[in-house]
Amino acid sequence: MSVAPVDLPVADKGGKGAIEVAERPVKRTKRRLTSRGATIASLAIAILWTIPTFGLLVTSFRPQAEITRSGWWEVFGKWDLTIENYQTVLANPDLSMSFINSIAITLPATVIPLVIAALAAYAFAWIDFKGKDLLFVGVFALQIVPIQMTLVPLLSLFSRGIHVGGDTIFEGFRDAGPYTQVWIAHSIFALPLAIFLLHNFISEIPREVIEAARVDGAGHGQIFFRIVLPLTVPAIASFAIFQFLWTWNDLLVALIFANGSASPITRTLAELTGEFGQNAYLLPAGAFLAMIVPLVVFFALQRFFVRGLLAGSSKG
Repeated sequence: MSVAPVDLPVADKGGKGAIEVAERPVKRTKRRLTSRGATIASLAIAILWTIPTFGLLVTSFRPQAEITRSGWWEVFGKWDLTIENYQTVLANPDLSMSFINSIAITLPATVIPLVIAALAAYAFAWIDFKGKDLLFVGVFALQIVPIQMTLVPLLSLFSRGIHVGGDTIFEGFRDAGPYTQVWIAHSIFALPLAIFLLHNFISEIPREVIEAARVDGAGHGQIFFRIVLPLTVPAIASFAIFQFLWTWNDLLVALIFANGSASPITRTLAELTGEFGQNAYLLPAGAFLAMIVPLVVFFALQRFFVRGLLAGSSKG
Protein backbone atom coordinates (compact mmCIF):
# COMPACT_ATOMS: atom_id res chain seq x y z
CA MET A 1 0.00 0.00 0.00
CA SER A 2 1.51 3.28 -1.09
CA VAL A 3 0.86 6.67 0.44
CA ALA A 4 0.63 9.73 -1.78
CA PRO A 5 3.27 12.29 -0.95
CA VAL A 6 2.18 15.52 0.68
CA ASP A 7 3.76 18.78 -0.41
CA LEU A 8 5.06 20.72 2.57
CA PRO A 9 6.88 24.06 2.60
CA VAL A 10 10.57 23.37 2.33
CA ALA A 11 12.58 24.96 5.11
CA ASP A 12 15.71 25.45 3.07
CA LYS A 13 18.61 27.62 4.14
CA GLY A 14 17.78 27.81 7.81
CA GLY A 15 14.00 27.55 7.46
CA LYS A 16 13.53 30.52 5.10
CA GLY A 17 10.82 28.68 3.15
CA ALA A 18 8.62 28.28 6.23
CA ILE A 19 9.25 31.86 7.24
CA GLU A 20 8.19 33.11 3.82
CA VAL A 21 4.97 31.09 4.02
CA ALA A 22 4.21 32.58 7.46
CA GLU A 23 4.89 36.12 6.25
CA ARG A 24 2.62 35.94 3.21
CA PRO A 25 -0.56 37.12 5.03
CA VAL A 26 1.36 40.00 6.61
CA LYS A 27 2.78 41.11 3.25
CA ARG A 28 -0.62 40.79 1.59
CA THR A 29 -2.27 42.93 4.29
CA LYS A 30 0.50 45.53 4.11
CA ARG A 31 0.19 45.68 0.32
CA ARG A 32 -3.56 46.31 0.57
CA LEU A 33 -3.20 49.04 3.17
CA THR A 34 -0.43 50.80 1.25
CA SER A 35 -2.12 50.77 -2.14
CA ARG A 36 -2.34 53.91 -4.24
CA GLY A 37 -6.11 54.09 -3.79
CA ALA A 38 -5.85 53.93 -0.01
CA THR A 39 -3.21 56.66 -0.02
CA ILE A 40 -5.32 58.95 -2.20
CA ALA A 41 -8.40 58.34 -0.04
CA SER A 42 -6.40 59.11 3.13
CA LEU A 43 -5.09 62.36 1.68
CA ALA A 44 -8.58 63.40 0.57
CA ILE A 45 -10.01 62.71 4.03
CA ALA A 46 -7.14 64.59 5.69
CA ILE A 47 -7.70 67.63 3.47
CA LEU A 48 -11.47 67.66 4.02
CA TRP A 49 -10.90 67.27 7.76
CA THR A 50 -8.39 70.15 7.88
CA ILE A 51 -10.39 72.68 5.83
CA PRO A 52 -12.83 73.64 8.64
CA THR A 53 -9.95 74.16 11.08
CA PHE A 54 -8.12 76.31 8.55
CA GLY A 55 -11.31 78.30 7.93
CA LEU A 56 -11.72 78.84 11.67
CA LEU A 57 -8.14 80.10 11.92
CA VAL A 58 -8.60 82.53 9.02
CA THR A 59 -11.93 83.79 10.37
CA SER A 60 -10.41 84.46 13.78
CA PHE A 61 -8.10 87.08 12.19
CA ARG A 62 -10.77 88.82 10.10
CA PRO A 63 -12.47 92.09 11.18
CA GLN A 64 -16.01 91.96 12.50
CA ALA A 65 -17.49 93.60 9.41
CA GLU A 66 -15.82 91.11 7.08
CA ILE A 67 -16.92 88.11 9.16
CA THR A 68 -20.57 89.14 9.02
CA ARG A 69 -20.43 90.17 5.36
CA SER A 70 -18.61 87.31 3.58
CA GLY A 71 -17.10 83.87 3.98
CA TRP A 72 -13.57 83.17 5.10
CA TRP A 73 -12.45 82.05 1.62
CA GLU A 74 -12.74 85.63 0.34
CA VAL A 75 -9.64 86.49 2.35
CA PHE A 76 -7.56 85.34 -0.61
CA GLY A 77 -8.90 88.31 -2.59
CA LYS A 78 -8.57 90.83 0.21
CA TRP A 79 -5.91 90.30 2.86
CA ASP A 80 -7.49 92.37 5.64
CA LEU A 81 -6.39 90.60 8.81
CA THR A 82 -6.25 91.81 12.39
CA ILE A 83 -5.52 90.51 15.90
CA GLU A 84 -8.23 92.67 17.47
CA ASN A 85 -10.50 89.65 18.02
CA TYR A 86 -7.81 87.87 20.04
CA GLN A 87 -7.13 91.01 22.07
CA THR A 88 -10.81 91.31 22.93
CA VAL A 89 -11.11 87.66 23.91
CA LEU A 90 -7.94 87.67 26.00
CA ALA A 91 -9.12 90.81 27.76
CA ASN A 92 -12.12 88.88 29.06
CA PRO A 93 -11.39 88.19 32.77
CA ASP A 94 -13.53 85.05 32.76
CA LEU A 95 -11.45 83.36 30.06
CA SER A 96 -8.31 82.81 32.14
CA MET A 97 -10.33 81.46 35.05
CA SER A 98 -12.32 79.13 32.79
CA PHE A 99 -9.06 77.88 31.25
CA ILE A 100 -7.83 76.91 34.73
CA ASN A 101 -11.22 75.35 35.45
CA SER A 102 -10.94 73.21 32.33
CA ILE A 103 -7.58 71.87 33.50
CA ALA A 104 -8.93 71.29 37.01
CA ILE A 105 -11.89 69.37 35.56
CA THR A 106 -10.14 67.44 32.80
CA LEU A 107 -7.18 65.97 34.69
CA PRO A 108 -9.14 64.32 37.56
CA ALA A 109 -11.95 63.34 35.18
CA THR A 110 -9.32 61.47 33.17
CA VAL A 111 -7.46 59.81 36.04
CA ILE A 112 -10.47 58.71 38.13
CA PRO A 113 -12.21 56.54 35.47
CA LEU A 114 -8.89 55.07 34.33
CA VAL A 115 -8.00 53.90 37.85
CA ILE A 116 -11.42 52.34 38.40
CA ALA A 117 -11.58 50.88 34.89
CA ALA A 118 -8.13 49.28 35.14
CA LEU A 119 -9.04 47.52 38.39
CA ALA A 120 -12.45 46.44 37.05
CA ALA A 121 -10.96 45.23 33.76
CA TYR A 122 -8.44 43.07 35.61
CA ALA A 123 -11.20 41.60 37.75
CA PHE A 124 -13.31 40.76 34.70
CA ALA A 125 -10.32 39.24 32.90
CA TRP A 126 -8.51 37.20 35.58
CA ILE A 127 -10.73 36.85 38.66
CA ASP A 128 -13.48 34.25 38.72
CA PHE A 129 -16.60 35.30 40.62
CA LYS A 130 -20.28 34.53 40.37
CA GLY A 131 -22.17 36.49 37.71
CA LYS A 132 -19.01 37.87 36.07
CA ASP A 133 -20.17 37.37 32.49
CA LEU A 134 -23.62 38.82 33.15
CA LEU A 135 -22.14 41.84 34.91
CA PHE A 136 -19.67 42.42 32.08
CA VAL A 137 -22.50 42.32 29.53
CA GLY A 138 -24.35 44.88 31.65
CA VAL A 139 -21.32 47.18 31.72
CA PHE A 140 -20.89 46.81 27.97
CA ALA A 141 -24.59 47.56 27.38
CA LEU A 142 -24.26 50.87 29.26
CA GLN A 143 -22.37 52.24 26.26
CA ILE A 144 -25.58 52.45 24.24
CA VAL A 145 -27.44 54.53 26.85
CA PRO A 146 -27.64 58.15 25.61
CA ILE A 147 -26.04 60.64 27.96
CA GLN A 148 -29.07 62.91 27.66
CA MET A 149 -31.24 60.27 29.36
CA THR A 150 -29.03 60.24 32.46
CA LEU A 151 -28.70 63.98 33.01
CA VAL A 152 -31.99 64.54 34.86
CA PRO A 153 -31.74 61.59 37.31
CA LEU A 154 -28.04 62.32 37.88
CA LEU A 155 -28.78 65.97 38.59
CA SER A 156 -31.53 64.93 40.99
CA LEU A 157 -29.13 62.55 42.73
CA PHE A 158 -26.49 65.25 43.14
CA SER A 159 -28.90 67.88 44.44
CA ARG A 160 -31.43 65.88 46.50
CA GLY A 161 -29.61 62.70 47.45
CA ILE A 162 -31.30 59.36 48.13
CA HIS A 163 -34.22 59.01 50.55
CA VAL A 164 -35.75 55.64 51.48
CA GLY A 165 -38.68 55.40 53.87
CA GLY A 166 -38.11 58.87 55.26
CA ASP A 167 -34.45 58.16 55.99
CA THR A 168 -31.66 59.95 54.14
CA ILE A 169 -29.14 57.49 52.74
CA PHE A 170 -27.21 59.95 50.60
CA GLU A 171 -27.40 63.73 50.90
CA GLY A 172 -25.85 64.63 47.56
CA PHE A 173 -22.84 66.73 46.68
CA ARG A 174 -24.18 70.20 47.26
CA ASP A 175 -21.34 71.13 49.63
CA ALA A 176 -18.60 68.90 48.22
CA GLY A 177 -16.86 71.53 46.09
CA PRO A 178 -17.52 73.10 42.69
CA TYR A 179 -15.82 70.38 40.64
CA THR A 180 -17.07 67.22 42.36
CA GLN A 181 -20.25 66.82 40.34
CA VAL A 182 -18.42 67.30 37.03
CA TRP A 183 -15.71 64.78 37.98
CA ILE A 184 -18.27 62.15 38.93
CA ALA A 185 -20.42 62.77 35.85
CA HIS A 186 -17.50 62.46 33.43
CA SER A 187 -16.19 59.39 35.26
CA ILE A 188 -19.57 57.66 35.10
CA PHE A 189 -19.94 58.33 31.37
CA ALA A 190 -16.39 57.14 30.62
CA LEU A 191 -16.34 53.93 32.66
CA PRO A 192 -18.26 51.54 30.32
CA LEU A 193 -16.01 52.13 27.31
CA ALA A 194 -12.85 52.29 29.44
CA ILE A 195 -13.62 48.96 31.12
CA PHE A 196 -14.43 47.34 27.79
CA LEU A 197 -11.25 48.48 26.03
CA LEU A 198 -8.93 47.74 28.94
CA HIS A 199 -10.55 44.34 29.49
CA ASN A 200 -9.87 43.37 25.88
CA PHE A 201 -6.24 44.42 26.25
CA ILE A 202 -5.67 42.79 29.64
CA SER A 203 -7.33 39.53 28.61
CA GLU A 204 -4.75 39.15 25.81
CA ILE A 205 -1.92 38.78 28.31
CA PRO A 206 -0.72 35.15 28.05
CA ARG A 207 -2.21 32.96 30.74
CA GLU A 208 1.21 31.38 31.30
CA VAL A 209 2.50 34.70 32.65
CA ILE A 210 -0.33 35.03 35.16
CA GLU A 211 -0.10 31.38 36.20
CA ALA A 212 3.67 31.64 36.70
CA ALA A 213 3.15 34.61 39.02
CA ARG A 214 0.53 32.69 40.98
CA VAL A 215 2.87 29.71 41.34
CA ASP A 216 5.49 32.06 42.78
CA GLY A 217 2.98 33.11 45.42
CA ALA A 218 1.90 36.47 43.99
CA GLY A 219 -1.57 37.71 44.92
CA HIS A 220 -3.95 39.69 42.76
CA GLY A 221 -2.49 42.97 43.95
CA GLN A 222 1.08 42.01 43.06
CA ILE A 223 0.00 40.55 39.72
CA PHE A 224 -1.89 43.72 38.85
CA PHE A 225 0.76 46.26 39.83
CA ARG A 226 3.89 44.33 38.79
CA ILE A 227 2.72 42.49 35.66
CA VAL A 228 -0.61 43.65 34.28
CA LEU A 229 -0.22 47.40 34.81
CA PRO A 230 3.18 47.74 33.05
CA LEU A 231 1.95 45.67 30.11
CA THR A 232 -1.25 47.73 29.85
CA VAL A 233 0.43 51.14 29.72
CA PRO A 234 -0.16 51.59 25.94
CA ALA A 235 -3.91 50.96 26.29
CA ILE A 236 -4.17 53.15 29.39
CA ALA A 237 -2.25 55.97 27.70
CA SER A 238 -4.35 55.78 24.55
CA PHE A 239 -7.67 55.92 26.39
CA ALA A 240 -6.33 58.69 28.63
CA ILE A 241 -5.79 60.81 25.54
CA PHE A 242 -9.30 60.12 24.27
CA GLN A 243 -10.85 60.88 27.66
CA PHE A 244 -8.79 64.06 28.00
CA LEU A 245 -9.99 65.36 24.62
CA TRP A 246 -13.60 64.36 25.25
CA THR A 247 -13.68 66.08 28.63
CA TRP A 248 -11.85 69.19 27.47
CA ASN A 249 -14.22 69.70 24.52
CA ASP A 250 -17.38 68.82 26.44
CA LEU A 251 -20.19 71.37 26.61
CA LEU A 252 -23.28 69.33 27.51
CA VAL A 253 -22.07 68.15 30.92
CA ALA A 254 -20.55 71.58 31.59
CA LEU A 255 -23.88 73.31 31.00
CA ILE A 256 -25.65 71.01 33.46
CA PHE A 257 -23.14 70.41 36.26
CA ALA A 258 -20.43 73.09 35.96
CA ASN A 259 -21.65 76.58 36.72
CA GLY A 260 -20.48 79.67 38.52
CA SER A 261 -16.86 79.44 39.64
CA ALA A 262 -16.41 76.00 37.99
CA SER A 263 -17.35 76.98 34.43
CA PRO A 264 -14.89 75.47 31.90
CA ILE A 265 -13.71 77.22 28.78
CA THR A 266 -16.36 75.63 26.57
CA ARG A 267 -19.15 77.15 28.65
CA THR A 268 -17.41 80.52 28.73
CA LEU A 269 -17.16 80.48 24.94
CA ALA A 270 -20.85 79.61 24.65
CA GLU A 271 -21.65 82.65 26.79
CA LEU A 272 -19.18 84.84 24.91
CA THR A 273 -21.63 85.59 22.10
CA GLY A 274 -23.88 87.61 24.37
CA GLU A 275 -27.62 87.40 24.94
CA PHE A 276 -28.59 88.08 21.34
CA GLY A 277 -25.44 86.86 19.60
CA GLN A 278 -24.02 90.34 19.07
CA ASN A 279 -20.51 89.09 19.90
CA ALA A 280 -20.60 85.99 17.71
CA TYR A 281 -17.63 87.27 15.73
CA LEU A 282 -15.43 86.56 18.77
CA LEU A 283 -16.20 82.84 18.75
CA PRO A 284 -13.59 81.84 16.12
CA ALA A 285 -10.78 83.48 18.09
CA GLY A 286 -12.00 82.05 21.37
CA ALA A 287 -12.55 78.60 19.89
CA PHE A 288 -9.06 78.51 18.40
CA LEU A 289 -7.55 79.48 21.76
CA ALA A 290 -9.49 76.60 23.34
CA MET A 291 -8.16 74.24 20.66
CA ILE A 292 -4.52 74.85 21.55
CA VAL A 293 -4.36 72.30 24.37
CA PRO A 294 -6.16 69.49 22.45
CA LEU A 295 -3.95 70.10 19.41
CA VAL A 296 -0.77 69.94 21.50
CA VAL A 297 -1.94 66.72 23.17
CA PHE A 298 -2.90 65.18 19.85
CA PHE A 299 0.29 65.94 17.94
CA ALA A 300 2.51 65.04 20.89
CA LEU A 301 0.87 61.66 21.58
CA GLN A 302 -0.84 60.78 18.30
CA ARG A 303 0.93 57.40 18.08
CA PHE A 304 -1.18 56.19 21.00
CA PHE A 305 -4.39 56.80 19.06
CA VAL A 306 -3.69 53.91 16.71
CA ARG A 307 -2.78 51.66 19.62
CA GLY A 308 -5.99 52.63 21.35
CA LEU A 309 -8.10 51.85 18.32
CA LEU A 310 -6.40 48.48 17.85
CA ALA A 311 -6.26 47.49 21.53
CA GLY A 312 -7.96 44.19 21.96
CA SER A 313 -9.00 43.99 18.30
CA SER A 314 -7.12 40.76 17.59
CA LYS A 315 -6.28 37.59 19.42
CA GLY A 316 -3.07 35.57 19.38
